[in-house]
Amino acid sequence: MTTKTEPATLEDAHNAARSRRPASNAARSEWVAFHLTNAGMYRTVADYDRWHHHEALYWADYEERQAKRLSSPSGEDDSGAK
Repeated sequence: MTTKTEPATLEDAHNAARSRRPASNAARSEWVAFHLTNAGMYRTVADYDRWHHHEALYWADYEERQAKRLSSPSGEDDSGAK
């Protein structure tokens, strides 16, 4: 079960992510942590908000890809796209 601070719907998750978004000039490590936290949050929401299950899983995967891209030395993903 979610607590008061954990989003239970996809809309709540989007709002939570927006409220925690780092400054545009934040360190890369801060952005990686932000994306990984979002990925976990969206995976949890996928279990609770069954009407948006697949969309929440999409966002979880997206956030994981962003974290992976930012974690690579060149800032590129496996495909070479920036």
